[in-house]
Amino acid sequence: MDWRQARRSFYYQDAPDPVAPPLNPATTALLVVDVQNHFLKRPDPATLNESERKRYDAWEPFHERMRQTVIPNISSLLGEMRKRGVECIHVRIAALTRDGRDRSLSQKLPGFNNLLLPFDEHASQIVAELTPAEGEIVVTKTTESCLTGTNLRLMLNNIGIRTVICVGILTDQCLSSTVRSLSDESFHVILVEDCAAAGSHDLHERELEILNMIYCNVMSSAELVFLMDEQAAIHA
Repeated sequence: MDWRQARRSFYYQDAPDPVAPPLNPATTALLVVDVQNHFLKRPDPATLNESERKRYDAWEPFHERMRQTVIPNISSLLGEMRKRGVECIHVRIAALTRDGRDRSLSQKLPGFNNLLLPFDEHASQIVAELTPAEGEIVVTKTTESCLTGTNLRLMLNNIGIRTVICVGILTDQCLSSTVRSLSDESFHVILVEDCAAAGSHDLHERELEILNMIYCNVMSSAELVFLMDEQAAIHA
């Protein structure tokens, strides 16, 4: 089963197979979202009490997926897209003020999303394995969506982008908000499933099913590269 049939929600069980979005390198951008030091930091388990250790263990699959799958795959995809001349854009979530007063409400409420990541601190920086190349655009956002609180939409339009490939974290939060915003702005959107993660794999898979075929096309990095090769051959 390939991307055209996989992860169909209740709404799309009997829908025709989707048509592949245009993947001309000149009008395509790769958007890498929120793969920052903060989300990969881990405390010393020996310092944790019983409750904290349970929480630590619950997050272990996420960290394993990030280190073994997501970061290596994004790194590989960045190399592939750079080789093809695709615009590579990096987005990170960070406060522009020391006290975080510029953050959106969702980042100030109690709980997991209550993030205070000043833009110049180590925690808010993009992980070393995915360091932007010289000349690549880096956008700082204070919202969940990469479009809502930035001028990213304007930049994409100025560059002439029609298709946006989304990777990063978290599938059910900032990635989902970004995919929906891009779709509403009439971009073709691809979410690369093996270059993304949520807090749990169940959340990741559920969100992919919700987004697929209405807000984006969900596919693997291998399927994406195959489609790009296929379209390049047709237009050669």
